[in-house]
Amino acid sequence: MLSTTPRTTLGREKDRGSDDRNDLYNVLDTALICHLGVVVDGHPMVVPTGYGRVGDTLYLHGSTGAKSLRAGGGGEVCVTVTHVDGIVLARSVFHHSFNYRSAIIYGRARVLTDPDERLTGLRALTEHLAPGQWDYVRQPTRKELAKTAVLALSLDEASVKMRGGGPKDDEEDYELPLWAGVLPLVTSWGEPVPDPVLPEGIDVPVHISGRE
Repeated sequence: MLSTTPRTTLGREKDRGSDDRNDLYNVLDTALICHLGVVVDGHPMVVPTGYGRVGDTLYLHGSTGAKSLRAGGGGEVCVTVTHVDGIVLARSVFHHSFNYRSAIIYGRARVLTDPDERLTGLRALTEHLAPGQWDYVRQPTRKELAKTAVLALSLDEASVKMRGGGPKDDEEDYELPLWAGVLPLVTSWGEPVPDPVLPEGIDVPVHISGRE
């Protein structure tokens, strides 16, 4: 179960919250981008970034020169992940909404210095984006690793919130002659597009062509 803290306790619509840690894993494992919130020079900054998960640790990375990574390393951060599953179209403007699954993680991020853990984090990031890719491509060089910052964030303090189903209108509005319902949003992979300079005879690897 997820732990409850003042920062993870829902103030509104508590019925949409979940304390099931598996729901947290599902939200994280089925998204591709998170938003990393940090404070830089006294001002808030939120940046989209890739991530990967191993157990109860979230790994994030970026350039060693990135302000967000420098501020996040060792400092308090907030990471959010959101899926939009559909637009909820109600009979009144007030009750329009989204069907969604979301997670927020709070904590103090660690800058990874151990070479093995850094590679673990980078592998998790790569495999999260394209399972099977880490072993398929060239491994990072020492020079490339020196330019890359990797952060680790515990999933100890996290909250999950979800909405599903149709619109919830005021009772009197159900009599209005208006269409109401949900417009689902579905994301799918397209056909792989080869690099224009790719030599002939190099086929799309199975772990890419078979992605669903």
